Amino acid sequence: MADPDIRDVPSPGQYVQFAPGFGPRFVVTVDTEEEFDWSKPFDRFGYGLNHVPAIGRFQAFCENEGVTPVYLVDYPVACDARLVDVLGPAVAEGRADIGVQLHPWVSPPHDEVVNVHNSFAGNLPATLERAKFNALLDTIKAAFGKTPRIYRAGRYGVGPHSARMLSDAGISIDTSVRARFDYSGDSGPNFRDHPPYPWWIDRAAGLFELPLSTLYCGLLRKQGAWLYHALWRVPRMRGVLARLGLLERVPLTPEGVDAPAALRAIDAALADGLPVLVFSFHSPSLCPGNTPYVRSEGDLEQLYDWWRTVFAYLREHGVAPTTLAEIGQAVAEASAQSST
Repeated sequence: MADPDIRDVPSPGQYVQFAPGFGPRFVVTVDTEEEFDWSKPFDRFGYGLNHVPAIGRFQAFCENEGVTPVYLVDYPVACDARLVDVLGPAVAEGRADIGVQLHPWVSPPHDEVVNVHNSFAGNLPATLERAKFNALLDTIKAAFGKTPRIYRAGRYGVGPHSARMLSDAGISIDTSVRARFDYSGDSGPNFRDHPPYPWWIDRAAGLFELPLSTLYCGLLRKQGAWLYHALWRVPRMRGVLARLGLLERVPLTPEGVDAPAALRAIDAALADGLPVLVFSFHSPSLCPGNTPYVRSEGDLEQLYDWWRTVFAYLREHGVAPTTLAEIGQAVAEASAQSST
């Protein structure tokens, strides 16, 4: 029997059910990774970690808002003792969750050629993908004294062997799928037809997908699944439709998405009955000059203002923050009820 493949498009029958009254909820995920120049080729050594102390400000900000962030940590950051100084008490006390994010080009063992194809961990031989994942998992366990339960492949690069690797390690949640995005042009996965709804990858193993939330907004949003991608040859038309309020694709992130668009996406998610809204961004954006989205102190303050606006809107609309433990409990309760 073939291993389950995270890249397969799920049917509605695979959607995860949650305990009655659980949703809608939201979770904030942070790609907690090294700083590198996104415009240059991948490099095993050309990175920085100067922003790590700045994660403390974001953690304190989230605690003040009643939000428990999920930090998906890659190898260089996991090896930086300052991360434990900044997040260790919060993780130990349940004020933050810790997870795994695999950037293969900076994760040992370094047995592959560094290139675009191999930057997607799922493109590597299964034994090498697993070896890199296990080395990172062990490093995070040693640093925080806790076993992560959630995984995100760097660059969303899951492959045919990723699901089995995760279930063998006791990971219960994958959050690698960026719904409604296609990375096949760079030899990555194609999630164009994947929904933003959580689904079972391997029910027997207790592994499910919690995809990053991307919503179609506008008067034509019900046709977005086919219309948006039908316009790939004329991308300017996508801009025209967005400006006219007819159709836009909006991921829930402060990076490249303004607050009004994010609020429209939240409205669309609630209208569609999405049980868990998954927000994401990259930790280097917490310090100016590391990403295209935050180049100055003013940009950084705008990022925090974005979160303030979004959190306030979610509260007004009855969308509460949640944690990995609460998500797992709600899924377990629903599964127990369905089996009786």
